[in-house]
Amino acid sequence: MSASRTYLFTSESVTEGHPDKLCDQVSDAILDAILAKEAQLQAEGYVSPGNGAAADVDDVRCAIETFTTTGIVTVMGEVRTQAYVDVDSIVRDVIRDIGYTGSHMGFDAETCAVSNYMHSQSADIAAGVDESYEVQQGQASAEDAFDCVGAGDQGIMFGYACDETSTLMPMPIYLAHRLAERLTRVRKDGTLPYLRPDGKTQVTVRYEDDKPVAVEKVLISTQHSEDVSVEQIKADLIEQVIAPVFAEEGVEWNRDEVFVNPTGRFVVGGPMGDTGLTGRKIIVDTYGGMGRHGGGAFSGKDCTKVDRSAAYAARWVAKNIVAAGLASRCEVQLAYAIGVARPLSVYVNTFGTATVPESVIEQAVQEVFDLRPGAIIDTLQLRRPIYRLTSNYGHFGRELPEFTWEAVNRVDELKAACGA
Repeated sequence: MSASRTYLFTSESVTEGHPDKLCDQVSDAILDAILAKEAQLQAEGYVSPGNGAAADVDDVRCAIETFTTTGIVTVMGEVRTQAYVDVDSIVRDVIRDIGYTGSHMGFDAETCAVSNYMHSQSADIAAGVDESYEVQQGQASAEDAFDCVGAGDQGIMFGYACDETSTLMPMPIYLAHRLAERLTRVRKDGTLPYLRPDGKTQVTVRYEDDKPVAVEKVLISTQHSEDVSVEQIKADLIEQVIAPVFAEEGVEWNRDEVFVNPTGRFVVGGPMGDTGLTGRKIIVDTYGGMGRHGGGAFSGKDCTKVDRSAAYAARWVAKNIVAAGLASRCEVQLAYAIGVARPLSVYVNTFGTATVPESVIEQAVQEVFDLRPGAIIDTLQLRRPIYRLTSNYGHFGRELPEFTWEAVNRVDELKAACGA
């Protein structure tokens, strides 16, 4: 019998006022606006007077990146759309909603400069997505809509799930997100009016035999007004943020191991304190480091980009495997080639926790889940304007109606396919 092992694992989250997250929200808000407008034009039967093409939300392509620093937001990237959206207004609406509404915040939605450098998508990329390699080579019929859609890029994507929390997420990132959400809530509802939009949370969890047993340390760094002491901030955050979250989740924690604003002061924050860029918080967006990452960011990308859609599908697969009792911990890797509809590989790793052979689970996954991009988009309803909602507090582990990839709706089929 092996000796028990004790270790600490830490994950972080950030609030919506963090400059990187501001950029993620802007990119996804623009994507949402394009999807909504395209759907409206399609419903109205709009035909472009320029090229005679009918509007079709399925034709939307977006890869939007946002950059911010003191006093300015710059939007870049490539799009394909017949819709006109007011980028300047969208940017300002997002910043205003976050809470940057004046110079006392260090950033102002009304007076910041907004630059737009978006341009048309490359026709070379579009060709492989519109008509997949399989169809072009005569290996598949164009009558199969899912075989027609090629992956919007090459790459590898990972999904992860474990039985540590009710949403089958790792406990450190799950708790870090809940603290960040609560930190924003008490700022916006006026409970702690001296708080400002920028902030970070970090949770260290003690594991014994790979099972979480207690919260070891908590770190919160939050932007604040000048007229409040770090002692008051710490006392208020313990009472209004940390204690309520941990009580709701039923986890043990030590009040003596709470760190708040360790530098003693965090007045200058947001884009004035640091630059921000879309896609720079990919570990925050996923599993907090508990599980691998393929490297591709999500925000600003339409669903033909497998960086996003296949990562959602991989989480869906992994979550259903754990929910089915086939493993207590599961990581799924998918690989794609640009323009090719079918994944190049599907890999399942259960870290020795599987209740049936992993090879059986892998075979069951390929029987139960259609992992062609077109099928993923259709099944998970990824052409809806839902993406700004995903850009804060994690793309996974939030069981909202919009997050279709969180559904455990293939459990029975997986069990049957595995003979479980």
